[in-house]
Amino acid sequence: MRTKKSLLFFLFQFAAIFTFAQSLSLSGLTLNYQSNPIGIDTAGIRFGWKIKTDLRQTMQKSYEIKLAHSQNDLLNNKNLIWNTGKVNSDQSTHVVYNGPKLKDRQRYFWQVKITDEKKNSSAWSEVQFFETGMLNNTNWTADWIESAMATDGKVGPAPIFARQFEVIKNIKSARLYITSHGLYEATINGKRVGDQYFTPGWTSYHKRLQYQTYDVTSLLKSGNNETFVTVGDGWYRGNLEFKGKRNTYGKEVGLLYQLEVIHADGSVTTINSDGSWKVSFDGPVKKSDIYNGETFNALLVKTATNLKSSSWKTVKVADYSKDNLVAPVGPAVSKHENISPVKIFKTPKGEMVADFGQNMVGWVKLKLHGNKGDTVTINHAEVLDQQGNFYTDNLRAAKQENKYILTGGKEDILEPHFTFQGFRYVKISGYKTPMDKDDLTGIAIYSDMKPTGEFTSSNPLINQLQSNIQWGQKGNFLDVPTDCPQRDERLGWTGDAQVFFNTAAFNMDVSGFFSKWLLDLSVDQHDNGNVPVVIPDCRAKANAGSAGWGDVATIIPYNYYQAYGDKDLLARQFNSMKAWVGYIKSISKENLWNSGPHYGDWLFYTMADDRDGKAALTDKFLIAQIFYAASTQNVIDAARALGKNDEVSIYESRLKDIKNAFMREYVTPSGRLVSSSQTAYVLALNFDMLPEDLRSQAAARLAENVASYKNHLTTGFLGTPYLCHVLTRFGYTDVAYKLLLQETYPSWLYPVKKGATTIWERWDGIKPDGSFQATSMNSFNHYAYGAIGDWMYKTVAGINIDPKSPGYKKILIAPQPGGDFKHASAKFESLYGEISSAWKTNGDKFTLDVSIPANTTATVMLPASENAAIMEGGNEADGLKYLKKLKSPSKNKSFELGSGKYHFEYTLNKTSR
Repeated sequence: MRTKKSLLFFLFQFAAIFTFAQSLSLSGLTLNYQSNPIGIDTAGIRFGWKIKTDLRQTMQKSYEIKLAHSQNDLLNNKNLIWNTGKVNSDQSTHVVYNGPKLKDRQRYFWQVKITDEKKNSSAWSEVQFFETGMLNNTNWTADWIESAMATDGKVGPAPIFARQFEVIKNIKSARLYITSHGLYEATINGKRVGDQYFTPGWTSYHKRLQYQTYDVTSLLKSGNNETFVTVGDGWYRGNLEFKGKRNTYGKEVGLLYQLEVIHADGSVTTINSDGSWKVSFDGPVKKSDIYNGETFNALLVKTATNLKSSSWKTVKVADYSKDNLVAPVGPAVSKHENISPVKIFKTPKGEMVADFGQNMVGWVKLKLHGNKGDTVTINHAEVLDQQGNFYTDNLRAAKQENKYILTGGKEDILEPHFTFQGFRYVKISGYKTPMDKDDLTGIAIYSDMKPTGEFTSSNPLINQLQSNIQWGQKGNFLDVPTDCPQRDERLGWTGDAQVFFNTAAFNMDVSGFFSKWLLDLSVDQHDNGNVPVVIPDCRAKANAGSAGWGDVATIIPYNYYQAYGDKDLLARQFNSMKAWVGYIKSISKENLWNSGPHYGDWLFYTMADDRDGKAALTDKFLIAQIFYAASTQNVIDAARALGKNDEVSIYESRLKDIKNAFMREYVTPSGRLVSSSQTAYVLALNFDMLPEDLRSQAAARLAENVASYKNHLTTGFLGTPYLCHVLTRFGYTDVAYKLLLQETYPSWLYPVKKGATTIWERWDGIKPDGSFQATSMNSFNHYAYGAIGDWMYKTVAGINIDPKSPGYKKILIAPQPGGDFKHASAKFESLYGEISSAWKTNGDKFTLDVSIPANTTATVMLPASENAAIMEGGNEADGLKYLKKLKSPSKNKSFELGSGKYHFEYTLNKTSR
């Protein structure tokens, strides 16, 4: 009987332990920020995972990773290539692979399991895989091919390259390795290869040309097969930059294609691009250009695949090096939202226009019914003019025009292939049938970045501002961070990218996106360390070295490290960071950077006929000196993070000289700056250019300046990102809220009140009287001023990084309510899991709900006085063991806590309001 009771007790205990342990599981597994990637480079493989649990205070105690060639071996612990064994560590991000050298073009399978500090163990994770790419360029056996008929870079049809081939043996798997000079779209047996667009992407082509790897097993069949690849001009040889400039990287498009079919018996059949391929210019894409659009003749879709036609010619084998071929590290461009028009109407001019209700980037998919040979033209615009007519003057030389020649069949379903447009409105010409809203679908196209951030509040205008910021990011993060997506520019401006990075990293997972772009920055950086103003560099070194633009070389890598805790990327970019600072030093005189071309505080507030000095002009060399110091500080912080103590000492000494030179040149003994603009004081305070005894008076001058403009900002691209942060840091959060909520020009909400659905390039792209700013530079989708999103996440909602524990290993939750908001909340999906902060006021009651992911800790700073009675989950917070009370320098109630969900509440009083 006793034995039976003992057995029952054991079974009960086992069941309880088993149930308890099952609450610990793993999700969000990644390898180099990607989920189950294929065709990767093996340099620096790193694993990551998230811990899911309902338990509070969960920290990882150890992990174990195993890796094998087959899933069966992995699950049965046989023939393992790598097994870490139990590693006592709380690291769950950027865990470096240090096993045997991995082989070329192989698939590997891996799993991980962990234990926590309470001795709970997870089960092994779901099986993950990754596949290596061409690890050695000698493994490329394909040839570059081009048309034998040279175009000499002139506008013309997109050539189609074709090959028929036979597969005799049983197919086990097949991989296509492919790239192009131009943009490619491939089919095998009539089916499109992959769901990526604008491949191979835009990089500094002569130095870094990406190839893609596709699993095409399902597209092949036993017996006869055929493959076609259409290659459009794209960035390679199409219009790029300004004034009709073409052929930046080359005059002829080309193809590199290597299809490897692995058979059931282990043998391999390879189909290479070579001299046996055919090429034709008689395909349906008659013209393709990123700026100007595409002409597509649907009548030629079927005839283009007739390889017996006389239009097919033998290709030319071209001699290009393959040493520049690289596997992608960033996300591909893909389709996202489908948007229907909100209305179709006739303008006062009598033109048929569709309004999609959202300024977006991509194209319109059409369902058309017409006669054979009818030509339908689609033009794209962001806004209507004062009379309600279609407005395209701000596009400059970009036509943004797609033309379609109809088949006359039952229905033509048409969309472009090698172009994208920035638009809210489209004008339809040449269509003779009444058009219905179901005939048009706007398709948003941008890099495949997972959404990571949400922000919402009790203020609908601020919520629209947040939407505008996110749509601006989507539209301009199309393989590179462009300034604008509609006119004849669309370049990777470095200044725009650096001011927006922090906001971008809240909204979406931009880890791979910026990792890829920073590689191009490194290879395009000049030998003397100077940095071009656009990356990839296509401007023939024009205006390189501009302060706030070239400083992207230090600002994004260090902010990236803060956002993702990625020490490897910081190490990879460290020499680039030093080279930029070294360049500035080389042209400085007596530690002053007072030479060179500078854009300054781009598009700051100006007034016509300004006789009272109200235009907010900031000395460009003052700005340059501050960014010299800022970049030097970034090098110091990076060196410290990387354990390069000798470098820290060198640059700390240099930083002292730079700041002394700033004080000598630009600051009076009483602390007044030679430029009295908001930007001057904001930058000086943000980057600690002033000694501590002069900072409070400088902050007061800034607040007075804002008041003198009746609570309007006057900052441009360089001052705006830091404006509200500086005001909050020095005790003027109320002033920051006044600026955020200002509804008249210049302000963030002025465009919102004017109906904007994205961020504008200028504060007054549409003036108060309804007229437009100068057509030479007036984009309505330009994300730079969306940098305010960073302050909204960090101050209004209160989600912050602890700079001493980058990547959100330690979190600071510190909301600072204001501006008559009744509630505000934000969620952020970090590498550890979801962080959330949601506060609201209801009469005299204040509540804050927070969520902290497992394997992290957080400090919560409540906007409450020291004597406030804080409750958490219905209990007095001060007495709870899982909340460690902290002394707060701001006299707020502060607690340190582990992972889990928490509900704080207290009664407001005069002190805590």
